[in-house]
Amino acid sequence: MNFDYSEEQQLLADSVRRFLEKSYDFETRKKIIAGEGWSPKVWATFAEMGLTGLPVPAEQGGFGGGAIDLMGVMEAFGEALVVEPYLASAVATRLLARGGSDAQKKALLPAVAEGRLKLALAHEEQGSRYGRKGFKAVLKQNLLSGEKAAVLGAPIADWLVVATADGLCLVEAKRAQMKPYRTVDNVVAADLAFSGAAAEPLGGGLAALEEAIDYATALGCAEAVGAMKFSCDTTLEYLKTRKQFGVPIGTFQALQHRVVDMFIAYEQAKSMACLACSKIDFSDNATDRARAVSMAKIKIADNARHVSQEAVQLHGGMGMSEELKVSHAFRRLTAIARQHGDADFHLARFASL
Repeated sequence: MNFDYSEEQQLLADSVRRFLEKSYDFETRKKIIAGEGWSPKVWATFAEMGLTGLPVPAEQGGFGGGAIDLMGVMEAFGEALVVEPYLASAVATRLLARGGSDAQKKALLPAVAEGRLKLALAHEEQGSRYGRKGFKAVLKQNLLSGEKAAVLGAPIADWLVVATADGLCLVEAKRAQMKPYRTVDNVVAADLAFSGAAAEPLGGGLAALEEAIDYATALGCAEAVGAMKFSCDTTLEYLKTRKQFGVPIGTFQALQHRVVDMFIAYEQAKSMACLACSKIDFSDNATDRARAVSMAKIKIADNARHVSQEAVQLHGGMGMSEELKVSHAFRRLTAIARQHGDADFHLARFASL
């Protein structure tokens, strides 16, 4: 398999990385977290760079990009630990683009591509097994009732794609009773309640939801790859500069072996993320796609835990401090490892397939 990006994909990933290195350093990120938890200015820049239009079909003013087109972007986001809920909006955009009526798509998707509207997917509930089945929310006569938990990006979203017992629907975010908070990795999220909120049905049903969650899982794996790369690079740099007994601790063979294991885990994760994203874009077999995504998530969840824990331990006590970026990478990797299904969930899913 060819793991190289096309010229256009590489140029986009490089431009995103340059912007983040220049304008989204760790100090800037801390200021965003201390404020509203996201930056309208950064989101506007994403729109100018074409990122908000990447998952939008060309017919609605976007670029019609797939998972592989977004993979380099998500890796760059992982390295910078971007807190803006870009992926949450992209997944909901995918569902709207594939299941929305012509009127719905015409009304919303051009504004999403321009960065003027943000979407979020509300699918997880208590007992819904990572938002895949057992939904209690219902849509009757275009009125939505029920509750949703841990909806990433909901506090800043304009519209929500909501999973119900009978399928999907589209509802304005202002019609939800919202309890906003920050996740452990500082992403804005909320618990939602609907009491007869006006909503419009979306096509595609729960099969479309399953595919969209696989899409989100694959791109979450790509984001984890970026966070792992940062963890490996910053740990190696620390070992080269931190001295003990008059020499850099990177000269100790035992620590060298641990860093090598971290880089091996990172390379394995990158290969598995490539496989998952390619299956999302090119496999017409739902079972084949699901198997590949679950395989990737199993490996990446385990490797994310290994890399993040090693990075913290090799930095010593300050590795857990709020002031050091490596501790935030630990939190992000911990969250990704459980988002859309942890290793145990995907192992069981893989076995069932």
